[in-house]
Amino acid sequence: MEEKKKITRPRAPKTGDKEKSGGKGKAAAAKQQGTRQGQGGVKYARRQTGFRAPRQSQKETAPAVPLHIIPLGGLGEVGKNITYYECNGDALIVDCGIVFPDSDMFGIDLVIPDFAYVEQNVQKIKGIIITHGHEDHIGGLPYLLKRVNLPIYATKLTIGLIKNKLEEHNLLGQTKFVEITPRRSFKLGCFSVEPIHVNHSIPDAVAFAIASPAGVVIQTGDFKIDYTPLRDDCTDLDTFAEYGKKGVLALLSDSTNSERPGYTATEQKVASGVRNLFHQAEDKRIIIATFASNIYRIQQIIDLAVENGRKVAVSGRSMIGNTEMAQELGYLHVPDGTMIDIDQINKYPPEKVVLITTGSQGETLSALARMASNSHRNVKVGPGDFIIISATPIPGNEKTVTKVVNGLLQLGADVIYENMYDVHVSGHACQEEQKMMLTLTRPQYFLPVHGEYKQLKRHADTAASLRIIPPKNIHIGEIGQDIILSRDSLKLGSPVQAGAVMVDGLGVGDVGNVVLRDRRHLSEDGLVIAVCTVDGTTGQVLAGPDLVSRGFVYVRENEELMNGARIAAEQALDHALARSNRYDWTSVKAAMRESLSSYIYRKTKRSPMILPIIMEV
Repeated sequence: MEEKKKITRPRAPKTGDKEKSGGKGKAAAAKQQGTRQGQGGVKYARRQTGFRAPRQSQKETAPAVPLHIIPLGGLGEVGKNITYYECNGDALIVDCGIVFPDSDMFGIDLVIPDFAYVEQNVQKIKGIIITHGHEDHIGGLPYLLKRVNLPIYATKLTIGLIKNKLEEHNLLGQTKFVEITPRRSFKLGCFSVEPIHVNHSIPDAVAFAIASPAGVVIQTGDFKIDYTPLRDDCTDLDTFAEYGKKGVLALLSDSTNSERPGYTATEQKVASGVRNLFHQAEDKRIIIATFASNIYRIQQIIDLAVENGRKVAVSGRSMIGNTEMAQELGYLHVPDGTMIDIDQINKYPPEKVVLITTGSQGETLSALARMASNSHRNVKVGPGDFIIISATPIPGNEKTVTKVVNGLLQLGADVIYENMYDVHVSGHACQEEQKMMLTLTRPQYFLPVHGEYKQLKRHADTAASLRIIPPKNIHIGEIGQDIILSRDSLKLGSPVQAGAVMVDGLGVGDVGNVVLRDRRHLSEDGLVIAVCTVDGTTGQVLAGPDLVSRGFVYVRENEELMNGARIAAEQALDHALARSNRYDWTSVKAAMRESLSSYIYRKTKRSPMILPIIMEV
């Protein structure tokens, strides 16, 4: 404690002291102020943590420096987190994630941020700093790094997870990685960044204290405050509090659980719940589905398997890759002889096997989904299986998870899912933990991030209820909004290009709203194609029109309807061709489309997509 006192900022002289010291005191104070200011800029006092705080006297004389914070994702949505910072011509990026498609994004594999603004400003960007290794924070990196080459700053495990992803895209050799550790600052242009350890559902998660000439911004990433974590230390509340004492310009904090009162449960609760289920399984084979990146949960399962004398196998490409990587880096501890290949599971009695698999969100091609549809190459689910889904469905995934659960139950397995037992706890802070973060950091401005609008609004309301931050200094941002902060004001600049880019197979951005609209139309009403052949010289119809239906009606059972539609198309075609000697095929197709659409809607009250095809010979 004594050592700490020696390095803290000297106490400012009291008013009474100044009066007693007279002119000499004023001269001494002026001399001290000049020493602090230095040559044309602010002199900083270094803390042990690496943070440099501006002297109070300097705030009155130095001009306010603007800091641009531009969320390119992660606001009004759960996922796709990416934030752009710029100050004095230097820039950095925090996180680069994805979001999984909504149910109405037919055929879309995933959604990434729009990187146009990043590409326009790549010369300013000094690096990408990553809070942790979940998909909604690192999943977009391969798509960004295909366009720009930027160094990545992340903790050891997070780098391992990113390397696995880049290897799939053949980008591993061209990307520079810099390993960071909590409480060790590093420089990126005019920014000084200090990682701060936080608890989450994955090891090596950090928040960032980003110091710039404008002030210090703290971005929490995903966090919770767990006083009894499984392996790591508790969230570093001391460092957050130290920054709060020195002065925080703005706090950007996780809003995912802002609607939930109280505190998030500890991971120890899951360990107890899963242990009880292991005993309940008795002589059955245990299959547990969880996130491939949830190393804590995987370690819990392995420990319980060893405790109960069971072998462990893993299924799913990402699960296999992550467990191998985590063992190599020392984050996953597996006793010798515990792990077996999935091809060997049938060589052991059911009561001696635990299978850890992907598919906790009901993903169509995941290992658990293939088990539910009885199409998994190695695992045939039946009455001898005890299946635990150790995850809560992400909003929007409830139906797919239910479909998988139903499939597993129909095969005769026992299935534990959602809130039946304590098999999952959130990795995000609830309201009381969010209040603690706000109270410790005491920011001048507050920007809730990471969540849908209702979650951002509730987090903003929580901040306002503490009466630490004036309501005018609490701002709910939007994607693409240029938020300009300084110690004097919060104002908005011109919005930048931002939004969502859809990935479909190998295509990135080639599917937009028009294509999605057509896919939605096809899924709802089907397709009718009208094909005919016309003599381009005389305008005589040589063949057709013939109708082909897909997803509309079964033709053999609706011959009368289709014959009537064919007559309507023929009449429209003859009428359009008779109007002019010069044939405008676009107008002819439009006439056929309008006639067919009108007839079909009149007969069926349906509006299938009409596609006329005219072959000119």
